[in-house]
Amino acid sequence: MEIRKVQVTGGSSYVVSLPKTWVKKLNIKKNDPLGLIIQPNGTLLITKKVDEEQEERIIEINTDIMDTPTYLFRCLIGAYIAGYTIIKIKSIGAIPPFVRAVTRKFTQATIGQEVVEETNNSIMIKDLLNPVEMPFDKSIRRMYMIVKNMHKDAVSILKNRDKTLAEDILSRDNDVDRLQWLIARQHNMVSRDVNLNRKMGVTTEKAANYFLISRIIERIGDHAVRIAKNILNFIDEKVDEKIIDTIESASNLALEIFDKSMESFTERDMKSANKNIDSLTELVSLCEKINTLALQQKAAIAVSIGYIAESVRRTGEYASDISECVINHLISEKT
Repeated sequence: MEIRKVQVTGGSSYVVSLPKTWVKKLNIKKNDPLGLIIQPNGTLLITKKVDEEQEERIIEINTDIMDTPTYLFRCLIGAYIAGYTIIKIKSIGAIPPFVRAVTRKFTQATIGQEVVEETNNSIMIKDLLNPVEMPFDKSIRRMYMIVKNMHKDAVSILKNRDKTLAEDILSRDNDVDRLQWLIARQHNMVSRDVNLNRKMGVTTEKAANYFLISRIIERIGDHAVRIAKNILNFIDEKVDEKIIDTIESASNLALEIFDKSMESFTERDMKSANKNIDSLTELVSLCEKINTLALQQKAAIAVSIGYIAESVRRTGEYASDISECVINHLISEKT
């Protein structure tokens, strides 16, 4: 850290000289404008970037070294989450058919990504979404509603025996993934671009908290999918009504913890978040009861029911993690 004394010029202007190494590194010249941003914690951020335009970041991906479609898809998702605004896919020869197929899959699986240029040996994907139009809180709220209904519908399969509902749950899980990737992307962009930070009305710390909560909600969605898949394993078998009723009770309690955690997050209620964490004990007890009752069933059915109980328990635990995030974030704001 460099320590510099404040000088007073003209009787009313306070002046601090800039570090020479920093000035040279950014090639700052006389009369160049600099942006000054007052941070919530009282620090002053100085930036050379004073325009309001979103920073354009370009990455090139060479498909000649991609040996599988999965590898390429993961690289594209990585570039998307990293916040690149233009992705150029290139090949020495003609673009292989699998690359075009993966590109289509990628643009369908992400928000705002479109192919804007295509030749025999290259594809250009551009981000057409203005991040300000998709604020963090709305994306989180949408994720929460989708995942909550996924979980409710998964458990309802036990009673209505609707196999098509399970397929719909898998489809909705893709929507959850799209939103979580978007939040991860915007978190990275906000962390790097102070102007975007200001335009979206979030601090870097708050963006990080949104990202953390989105990851938790996405995992709750994964467990809704696991519940549905495991129910399909014995959907045509007869199961003791006590087991079904106990699973339903445990599921309702897990969703209640989820609801209250999201409510404490929205209302910034630390006391409610703390109380919500304590309610997890009852859920664990119900899930243990499910496992005990499952022992009376056939071995294959008992295993699937055990996995369901585990996913219901994990749903409640992840939901309580949201309450912990609320407490941690609110405490950090006080320091």
